[in-house]
Amino acid sequence: MSVVVEGTRGQMAEELKHILGEAAIRALAGEIKRVLPAFRSGPFVKACLTGLDDLALVARAWQIADALDAHLPRPFATAVDILLASLGPKSDAETGLSPLRYMPHLCFVQKYGIDDFETAMRAQYELTQWFSAEFSIRAYLTKYPEATYARLLDWTRDGNVHIRRLASEGTRPRLPWASRLPAFQADPRPVIAVLERLKDDPERYVQRSVANNLNDIGKDHPDLLVDLCRQWLVGAAPDRQWIVQHALRSLVKSGHAGALALLGVGARPDIRIADVTLAPGRVKVGDKLRFSFTIASTGKGPQDLLIDYAVHFVKANGDTRPKVFKLRRIELPPAAELPLTSTISFADMTTRKHYPGRHRIDLLVNGVAHPLTEFDVRSGR
Repeated sequence: MSVVVEGTRGQMAEELKHILGEAAIRALAGEIKRVLPAFRSGPFVKACLTGLDDLALVARAWQIADALDAHLPRPFATAVDILLASLGPKSDAETGLSPLRYMPHLCFVQKYGIDDFETAMRAQYELTQWFSAEFSIRAYLTKYPEATYARLLDWTRDGNVHIRRLASEGTRPRLPWASRLPAFQADPRPVIAVLERLKDDPERYVQRSVANNLNDIGKDHPDLLVDLCRQWLVGAAPDRQWIVQHALRSLVKSGHAGALALLGVGARPDIRIADVTLAPGRVKVGDKLRFSFTIASTGKGPQDLLIDYAVHFVKANGDTRPKVFKLRRIELPPAAELPLTSTISFADMTTRKHYPGRHRIDLLVNGVAHPLTEFDVRSGR
């Protein structure tokens, strides 16, 4: 089960941590006591709540996992049987916040099951159907690389969509918010073998993970990714074409010639940019900026254009760093003009903090940069 979250850094972090608050802890204690009447729920809840207010989401999950180890029977296999028997109904939702309440279960498996491979694999197989085991499985890929990889390869043929997705998501070399897998970064061939089995999976949930995994591979091996995608496009059905398009997104944003050519937008554009406008005229941190422009063809024939834009955000040290955003893919007839518009948010997010200073927007058309405009962002105070 994946979890998608957006929002401002402080607000979202504050909201997220309360998912593992007192109500969730007491509910977990009740679920365990239903299976194990002798479970000492009072001391368990007290251990979980100690200092909880000062902890962020992940730290809360680890504290609850430690409390589970302290209050569930040993050995680990016995504790796992109790936890699995205590689980509530499965959810078919791909996104949302409610699966986060099962994060402590997987933290427990990651930390306390590391010396019991088979039990831990069984636990992660079951638990990933409630909350994805993509993070915990990496500890086992590190300690038991061959056995864990073989299990994930086998899971690519599983009938459950969450298990198949775990085979891809768990092997991502650069999975966000997780430890990297240096062996797979250096040699992605084992990962590609997993993805070859999943490239025609019927579920978009799995397809998205395959595309993200390939995107990770492309950051370390761009030419290898382009070559692989070229092979995958031979006789490709629409779903596999979708995977390739999304797998190449980072290379396209960086202007990689091979990726652009593979998507049919490798030709240098014959265009002119005009009528650039910004609103509002004065921008401060926390605002949204709307910008518009017109793209006009100066070529003699129709042009297939992939249009992105890069915002050069000011960092804390005063330097700038570009972030690329997708805009449109269009076919522009000769002598045609097309007005386009987009919006940039300067509100602080979980993944980006904003600072005052001189910012710049570049238009990226088929990977070719066209300076669009510059503007100042003031402090929001």
